[in-house]
Amino acid sequence: MDKWNLFQRFLITENSQISIWEFLINAVIILILSFILEWTYRRCAKSLSGRRAFAANFFLIAFTTMLIISIVKSSLALSLGLVGALSIVRFRSAIKEPEELAYLFFTIGVGLGFGANQRVVTVVAAIILLAVIWARHLTSKKTRKQNLYLTVSGTGSAKPTLEKIDGLVQQVFKASKLVRFDETADVIEAGFWIETKKSGDLQQFKNSLNEISSDIRVSFVDNNSF
Repeated sequence: MDKWNLFQRFLITENSQISIWEFLINAVIILILSFILEWTYRRCAKSLSGRRAFAANFFLIAFTTMLIISIVKSSLALSLGLVGALSIVRFRSAIKEPEELAYLFFTIGVGLGFGANQRVVTVVAAIILLAVIWARHLTSKKTRKQNLYLTVSGTGSAKPTLEKIDGLVQQVFKASKLVRFDETADVIEAGFWIETKKSGDLQQFKNSLNEISSDIRVSFVDNNSF
């Protein structure tokens, strides 16, 4: 037999058979880990929107990853075919925060581990990661800092000066930074990045500006929107 025929047989021959019982055991363990990870994400994640809907995909992602790896690991030809298929199909997902991406990698990693039949290592790694997540959640401060973009604008003769606006911002908020300033003969507009822990600070700042002039316009926008 020449080397070319031997190489062709190597490509098309499955090196190992998939045990249906091992596959079912891995699927059950993935189901349990996915539910634990889903509950952990809903309790510990800092994302404020769509946590329940996002976490509901963890089992589907982990199980699909395990299925693909279980199939392609037995044949080099299937592995090369998977690479070719993924080069044609482009997957796009609206990931808004790095935390969501980290949980997705966690889920995919679990699927890869069980697909490669590395059961003990995958379970131990998952337990360690879950323990770290819960430890950081329980030891972190409950007060959530919020970064906002503050815009102050005034018109007419009663418009405030930049010195007054900046002084009031530093008085109410513990951290602030002037990032934009525009002024004409009739209009003044200033933009700040601020950090606040209490929503009452926003109302306090608005009330203090109203004492200067009732025509001043104030807006607060989440800094992550930019």
